[in-house]
Amino acid sequence: MPASARLGAPFRPTLLALLCSLTVTAHAAEDNSKALVLDDVNVNAQAPAPNALPPVYAGGHVARGGQLGVLGNQDMMDVPFSAASYTEQLIQDQQAENVADVLLNDSSVRQASGFSNQAQVFMIRGLPLNGDDISYNGLYGVLPRQIISTDALERVEVFKGPNAFINGVTPTGSGIGGGVNLQPKRAGDVPLRRYTTDINSEGRIGHHFDIGQRFGEDNRFGARVNLSQREGDTGIDHENQRSKLFAIGLDYRGDALRVSGDFAYQKERVNGGRSSVNLGTATHIPDAPSPDTNYAPKWGYTDIEDTFGMLRAEYDLNDNWTAYAAGGAKHTREVGRYNSTTLVGNSGASFTTGSFVPHDEDNTSVMAGLNGKFNTGPVSHKLNFGLTGIWAEQRSAYDFDLTRYSNNIYHPITTPAPVGNFAGGDLNDPGIVGKTFNRSVAISDTLGFFDDRLLVTAGLRRQQLVVQGYSYASYGSGPRSSSYDESITTPVYGIVFKPWEHVSFYANHIEGLAQGPTSPTSSGGFRVTNGNEVYAPKRSKQTELGVKVDMGTYGASLGVYRIEQPSDGYCEINSATTCTYVREGEQINKGVEMNVFGEPIDGLRLISGMTLMDTELKNTLNGANDGNHAIGVPTFQFNAGVDWDVPGLQGVALNARMLRTGGQYADAANNLSLPTWNRFDAGARYAFKVSEKDVTVRFGVENVANKKYWESAQGGYLTQGEPRVAKLSGTIDF
Repeated sequence: MPASARLGAPFRPTLLALLCSLTVTAHAAEDNSKALVLDDVNVNAQAPAPNALPPVYAGGHVARGGQLGVLGNQDMMDVPFSAASYTEQLIQDQQAENVADVLLNDSSVRQASGFSNQAQVFMIRGLPLNGDDISYNGLYGVLPRQIISTDALERVEVFKGPNAFINGVTPTGSGIGGGVNLQPKRAGDVPLRRYTTDINSEGRIGHHFDIGQRFGEDNRFGARVNLSQREGDTGIDHENQRSKLFAIGLDYRGDALRVSGDFAYQKERVNGGRSSVNLGTATHIPDAPSPDTNYAPKWGYTDIEDTFGMLRAEYDLNDNWTAYAAGGAKHTREVGRYNSTTLVGNSGASFTTGSFVPHDEDNTSVMAGLNGKFNTGPVSHKLNFGLTGIWAEQRSAYDFDLTRYSNNIYHPITTPAPVGNFAGGDLNDPGIVGKTFNRSVAISDTLGFFDDRLLVTAGLRRQQLVVQGYSYASYGSGPRSSSYDESITTPVYGIVFKPWEHVSFYANHIEGLAQGPTSPTSSGGFRVTNGNEVYAPKRSKQTELGVKVDMGTYGASLGVYRIEQPSDGYCEINSATTCTYVREGEQINKGVEMNVFGEPIDGLRLISGMTLMDTELKNTLNGANDGNHAIGVPTFQFNAGVDWDVPGLQGVALNARMLRTGGQYADAANNLSLPTWNRFDAGARYAFKVSEKDVTVRFGVENVANKKYWESAQGGYLTQGEPRVAKLSGTIDF
């Protein structure tokens, strides 16, 4: 039986739902007289600044563009890339608490858990993006680790494809399939006083204050403060979560000068967090346990504390040229008593091991650049020049418990807390185990022909990566366990052709550069013999072409792509207790993406799409896995999301979302595979006034059918989908 048949394919319900979305879109396109409606956006009351956030489509859930690094804020119809931008209004309407909740709307993105911790990993076009590699207003290295709250965010922007040219190399080397940029909230011209309280079906309660005000002549000064806290049980047995956030955004907008500062503190505590499952000696994938089953022991926890901030300034030298500069820093303190669950055979039997790992990070990041436009005869030019630099230092220690306690993922039992018998570093004062220095310079020009109906973009980025790894005994004082200093130039070429007012054809070739991985010190309960070894960077390549449609109140896109990149590493078992980390081979991802978004009919908002993917491994060790599919990449991903204002019921809206994900392999030999899974979400909201104050009540249910399923096999381990959880919230503007 062919692999595609074994892994499943988009069956009739999926195709029917997609056809329904396209039918609605086609019906709306017949009304060409429909006026363009733009929701309010957070920009100057005067003419928009050169780098103002792009406006949003009607309905307010999706923006018309986003920030593309050195290229600045761009309308998607004018760039030869594929991207999506989700708004604060969507975050509110869907009660999205973190960035992962927002990215569920994108059919090009799926999610997985980090290894033995609560890190959120995003699979974009089938390739991982770590939370550490998400940018903040274009700046890398300054956001919290693993979990990022949405309470202080204005936009969540997704760029699809390698983006080393756009923003430079990511701090940890992920993001070859795409990147995510977060835009902080800014004070609007209308004063804001907003309070939200929420509760889930397990009794977890949250509070959120959002206050914004502008001051001075022409409202030049602004301040936006967000303060939130949530605490209580999740839908998983004996899993408890507590989160705190304080964020303040300050800005000044003058005639030529704009300055902003964002400063925040975030703390996340997860007790008894359900971990991923290692395959161990399993020869087939067992059925997922009940959705709320927690096979992680109660003694496990993770505690992550982040203090971070950034400053950004833009100055208009004249009507055509703008200079900018930004700098930021963060300090992370992370400590956790983690656990690892590894399968023994196929019956659900497993063993549990534990560890204690303190980890600190200190990052500093800067960027500067110049954006300009001019003409040479009939040809227009948009010239961009940018510089970036990141300095990062990691401090860590570990204490692994090599004792294995028998368990079962279907009937978990309480295991003893780890006592530790394999330690490295000073647990009370972790030493330096890694240093990273990345810097780059980029230049590009977009040439416009025939009144900018034909746009040609060409650019280069020269990058230097200096990475040093230290043994846990040397604490950054040497000798180094591994290091490299590499420089490389990555190009970008793109073309946009607009034959008609509402249509853009595009194509691009863009290359990425990824910092090589650092081998873990343990994997699946095995001690890694070459732990903390740093691997050299490798280049990736993407070729893409497609078409975009913008009908004013809604848009659609269709694209095909091919990405080539080095394969991820894996641990080759040597004995009953040890394994060796190995990185070899090449991975090719090919795909087709289709998306519909916006408000094609008054009161009906859509975010729907489908991604079809095929992967191939090449040049593997001794050719053993050549021609096989890559680990953790589904054959297809389908989203159908709708938000509908109920006619005749003022202020009432219903929403629903379907996620359908095709099968994926969990091993490079393609002997183990996950089946296709579905998830359904639904909700409603009611907006009304009380004493002239705006009030909105929202109710939503995630995983309505309480489906049990393995969500991802990324990294060769299993991430289980979340159980059914109901959420209720109330918001009042006072």
